[in-house]
Amino acid sequence: MMPSRRTSNVPATGSILPDLIGDMNRLFENDFFGNRFMPGQLMQNVPATNIRETEKEYQIEVAAPGLNKEDFHVDVQNRMLIISAEKKMEKNEGDENFTRREYNFSSFQRSFRLPETVREEDIDASYKNGVLMLTIPKVEETGKQKRRQINIK
Repeated sequence: MMPSRRTSNVPATGSILPDLIGDMNRLFENDFFGNRFMPGQLMQNVPATNIRETEKEYQIEVAAPGLNKEDFHVDVQNRMLIISAEKKMEKNEGDENFTRREYNFSSFQRSFRLPETVREEDIDASYKNGVLMLTIPKVEETGKQKRRQINIK
């Protein structure tokens, strides 16, 4: 008689609890629209960011429509580039018997570690058509290191 191989869905630890907990976490991780649905991230809205590198500079594009350039703050501290924005709106409607007041507040902050090869003092920023564009120039190299073959004696 040949020994039969028994297969099981039970992990080697002997418990299905870790798999069940993982499945439950994945079930509640996203809502129907693909958005993250975890505590602490529920009301968080961070705009999409593109980062491009050329020979002479880095370019960062932040998609933030509906804001004005006055809503942004861009700072550099300890080699960290910090981009933040805050917009507050208040709308009041009313007559003698009825008052309606609506508030709208939105904000975000993104931070990027800058490499040592950039000139922090020459960072430039502009806002046009809903896109914040930052240009971060690189330090010019005085001379590229050439490869040199060493003869073995």
